[in-house]
Amino acid sequence: MKKSNVILYIAMSLDGYIARLDGAVDWLDDVEGEGDNGYSEFYSQVGTVIMGRKTYEEVLNLTNEFPYAGKACYVLSIHPQESSPEVTFTDEELETLVSRLKEQSDGYVWLVGGGQLVKQFLEKNLIDEIELYIIPKLVGEGIPLFPEGTPPANFELTDTGRYGQIAALKYRSKMNGAG
Repeated sequence: MKKSNVILYIAMSLDGYIARLDGAVDWLDDVEGEGDNGYSEFYSQVGTVIMGRKTYEEVLNLTNEFPYAGKACYVLSIHPQESSPEVTFTDEELETLVSRLKEQSDGYVWLVGGGQLVKQFLEKNLIDEIELYIIPKLVGEGIPLFPEGTPPANFELTDTGRYGQIAALKYRSKMNGAG
């Protein structure tokens, strides 16, 4: 059985932010795109969703229905809460968790965010692919996709695309033989 790839699929402002300082992503609301900008196609290939606690809390603030129902969903937290039918909270060691999820998932392991978790994944060389959607806005200040102290990493550009005013960039890690 082929292992699933860990993919960072995320939108970022022109100045490198994934959210405002308070976690809000309202700046994504009125961007001229095309349909759902390829999200449905991507999401249909996802088997497992993984995110940090702050990202999870922001997701809950955005919608009344949990958007990842039907997918295995893991929230990493230093102080895990009691898990629910929709979400497993964990403080499991990152390499062990990711290795297990890559074996078990029947699709991509989607790293939703946030920035600190992206940094931790990069420190451990756990990201196989990145799909980055550049939103043509300057947020000014906020939560960066790649926080200070993010380690160097090499990726190769595998595809580019456009959804209205949104630039889509796809990369594959040159560090771990993803494919």
